[in-house]
Amino acid sequence: MGFFKNFKIFSNDLAIDLGTANTVIYQGGDIALNEPSVVAFDNTTDRIIAIGRDALEMVGKTHNDILTMKPMKDGVIADPRVAEGMLRAYIGKVSGNWARRIIVCVPSGITEAEKRIVRDSCEHAGAKEVHLIAEPMAGAIGIGIDVLKPNGNMIIDIGGGTTEIAVIALGGIVRDQSIKIAGNILTESILQYLRNEHNLVIGERVSEAIKHKAGSACPLDEELDVQVKGLDLLTGLPTMKTVSSIEIRENALYPPLKQIMTSVINLLVDTPPELAADIYDRGIWLSGGGALLKGLDKRIEKETQLKVHIPDEPLLAVARGTGVVLDNLNQYRTVLLKHIPYL
Repeated sequence: MGFFKNFKIFSNDLAIDLGTANTVIYQGGDIALNEPSVVAFDNTTDRIIAIGRDALEMVGKTHNDILTMKPMKDGVIADPRVAEGMLRAYIGKVSGNWARRIIVCVPSGITEAEKRIVRDSCEHAGAKEVHLIAEPMAGAIGIGIDVLKPNGNMIIDIGGGTTEIAVIALGGIVRDQSIKIAGNILTESILQYLRNEHNLVIGERVSEAIKHKAGSACPLDEELDVQVKGLDLLTGLPTMKTVSSIEIRENALYPPLKQIMTSVINLLVDTPPELAADIYDRGIWLSGGGALLKGLDKRIEKETQLKVHIPDEPLLAVARGTGVVLDNLNQYRTVLLKHIPYL
């Protein structure tokens, strides 16, 4: 009995949140891997030399023979060959280079061609059986929502490449919108603002750090100044300038956040009345790394007049939800995306 009780700990079944910013793998009841979706590639040998955190450390610091790449773009695979190599390495880390069954979460707006690329990449990386699930459905399950009941639930999953907004009931997505305005765009907006308004050239990693430290969607209880190091656009020399959380919020982050809010409002307007009544009672759930932006829940509450909830670990909600489906496949088989036919 003890052997069978603990069998899934050694299972080669995997649930994968293959995100634009991070790849998270669930195995045997818990998170087995959480690494950046970054690959370092040696042009001279045509081989991958680093992945994950090791590759992230190289971003912006490489010479001509080494290229750092993000094989995911807007939540889907942009470079199948590099993505396959990254997947193969990550699968090897947690399950010894093969997987009996893999469930991968993907954006709700994914095309049939993009589904096929995800499936083929997973199979080439060692999977024997591949299933797909929409990110907002996985996020809702990971938060603890019973998606199979006839209750309307709204979730906003803000990842690195896409923001997934969905109304879910009876194990299906009733209304959804997938937009390519998410964490990476927020980071890029800060980078471009500092270049245009302060003549300061910074890298993606510095911009990301500014977003985490000084970025916000609502006024902070205590606004702060941050010192930013980069290159002066006029002189080309290293320099340091001071920027405030107020200007980051109002000038850099306001435009993309406004686009997200417009999409949220539009989806609420399009929601059937009975489900809208459920959402009024239950509120809106946030998941994904974007949920960690300071004051985002307050901003959405102000503009929708609805309560907004953030789970304890929003960044892991999608992976955990995909894992719940993996561990209870017969119960949740109806929430999976339809099988993709082979060409």
